[in-house]
Amino acid sequence: MKPLQIRIDKWLWNVRLFKTRAIATDACNAGKVKMKGINLKPSKEVKTEEIYNVKIGQLDKTIQVIDTPKSRVSAALVSNYYIDLTPEEEYNRVKSLRTTFEYRDHGVGRPTKRDRRQIEYLKDYFEF
Repeated sequence: MKPLQIRIDKWLWNVRLFKTRAIATDACNAGKVKMKGINLKPSKEVKTEEIYNVKIGQLDKTIQVIDTPKSRVSAALVSNYYIDLTPEEEYNRVKSLRTTFEYRDHGVGRPTKRDRRQIEYLKDYFEF
């Protein structure tokens, strides 16, 4: 049986790496989907055994294609279509970036306008 030919933007949406196909297309156009360091267009056809680097937010995910689904698959079946080759250090790096600047003691109430501005300043200052 001949493997199904599918565009990279549709494949990324089908295997639930992106919430919508439009977001997947925008990621391809923005250079966030690469193969061997080369930016991919949304119309590039996916082939089995190819390895892609996909940047999702701060996470730089490396995946290898196993198969192409006919339509969007459930989250439980995603592992049948790609192998996640992303190193554990990358997940730890992203987890460490999720520090919270907005910690407030219980019962203190909502932040004032001044507090909110200070929080925004800290977020901008520590942004990588």
